[in-house]
Formats: sequence, C-alpha cells, structure tokens
Amino acid sequence: MSAKPDRTDGVTKPFPEWIGRRSEAQDLVTERLVRGFRAIFDPHLAPVDSEAAPLGFHWCLSPAIAGMAALGPDGHPAKNLHLPQVPQPRRMWAGGSIETFDVLRTGDLVRRVSTIVDITEKQGRSGSLCFVAVDHDYLTERGLAIRERHDIVYREAAKPGSAAPSTGGDKAAAAPVARSWAIETSPTLLFRYSAITFNGHRIHYDRPYATEVEGYPGLVVHGPLQATLLFNLAAAEGGRAPRRFEYRGLSPAFSGATLAVCAGGPGAENVFWTQGPDGQRHMEARATDA
Repeated sequence: MSAKPDRTDGVTKPFPEWIGRRSEAQDLVTERLVRGFRAIFDPHLAPVDSEAAPLGFHWCLSPAIAGMAALGPDGHPAKNLHLPQVPQPRRMWAGGSIETFDVLRTGDLVRRVSTIVDITEKQGRSGSLCFVAVDHDYLTERGLAIRERHDIVYREAAKPGSAAPSTGGDKAAAAPVARSWAIETSPTLLFRYSAITFNGHRIHYDRPYATEVEGYPGLVVHGPLQATLLFNLAAAEGGRAPRRFEYRGLSPAFSGATLAVCAGGPGAENVFWTQGPDGQRHMEARATDA
C-alpha cells in the first residue's frame, strides 16, 4: 500500500516511497538491430561513424519484456515492477531531455541505470493527470554515454465524445524554416518502430482499440519516433550531436498525415519541431551545446 501522498499548492505528490527507486537492465548493440533501425529511418538520419549507432537508437535497448499473459488491456505489461501502478490508464510520452557524452557502438554491452525522480498528480482540462519523471544513465565499458530524462504522463480513461488527449499544442504562428523533412506516417512505419522497440502499446497499431477505447481519431505516431527525427535533424544542422537536446510533446500526431520535421530559421536556429499539414505542432525541441 502506498504511503499517504503529499499535497503542495493543489498539486499532489503520490507514491512518495517510489522517489529515488532504482532499477538496472542491460542490452547489446547488435549489427542486426542497428541495420533494422536504419531501415526505418534512412535517409533521415544524421551522419555518424561507421561503427556508431544512429542517434535515438538507445530507445531500442532494454525494453520492458513480459509474457503475453502478463500484458494489460493497452498492450503494456500490466505490472511493470519498475514503475508505480498509477490509477490513470492512458499513457503518453510527454517529453524529456538527452545529454550525449559518447556514441553507442556495435558490440557495446549497454547498462541502463534508471531512477524515479518525481511523481506529480494534478487536474488538467481533460481530468486527472499523473506525471512520472525517470532518469536513465546508459553506460558502456568506456563510461557514461547518454543521460536521459524521460517524462511520462498518465490520463484518465476516454469519455464518450471526448477530444484526443493533448498536452497543450495549438497551431503556432508561421515561423521561418531553414530545413525540413517530410515523413509519411504510414501504419507500416508505426508497426516497424513498435517492433524494433518492443513497444506493445496498441494505440500505435490497433486502430479499433486506438479509436474506440482510447478515443483517438487514428493510430498515434510514437513520441520517441518523432524525437528521433528531431534529434537527427538537429545533429544534421549542427554537424554533430548536440550536447543537450530537450523535447516536449504538444499534441498527438496520427498515422496517414505527412509529418513535417522542421529546423528553425534565423532567430530560431536551435529550435526544432514536428507539425502536420494544417500547421498543428506535435512536438517541439531545443538543441544546445551547453
């Protein structure tokens, strides 16, 4: 049973006993996994050394693995022992940050050390929200390669006639674009990314579930898929991986619409975003070398 949650200025801090809880996992960077990742994202990858894994590849490593009988209705493991069992059933990738210290290379045995650093519950326009922040350190025999903050948001079950969940993304004013990639968000793209990351979340490949149970208008484009594209565009623009890359989801993107992956022009050189054909921004990012 969870300890009594703390409350500060109307914001609840549930599951205080989970703060600081750590877990570890390890995985191998294989040639086949790197080749599969490239098959999904080429030609929209920043150049890297021949033995290095592309940027964003770390999201393929050490996924949560459970047998079929242990899965919940949404396709995720029903009891992930490394995350608290929050009451809100709908899970979304809210955003995060990446600090790059070294590349991952084919043959690396990567140890991921994860620490829960914050859990917050509050009321949003669509109901109760629970935010879970997790820090991940990815280490090889050479030392720390990547430090990541992963922000997860959990939402209440969809209500009949409710709009698709959003984290606050409205149509942005037209901004100068220095460079953009056009990505066709086909169901096959989403399926292949789900497969390579071992992500069983049904909103990405099961259209009846996505529309009838979770209330979306179609299949949902993965948050880390968009972040991978933005991360690589930032590196392609800067000539190397940025030391720090921060991103946040604004509104869901859906399969079937062309996704524009944009780099800002004059005055916004370190700003990147994805948007749909109607100008709706889905994810924003910022890259710095600080």
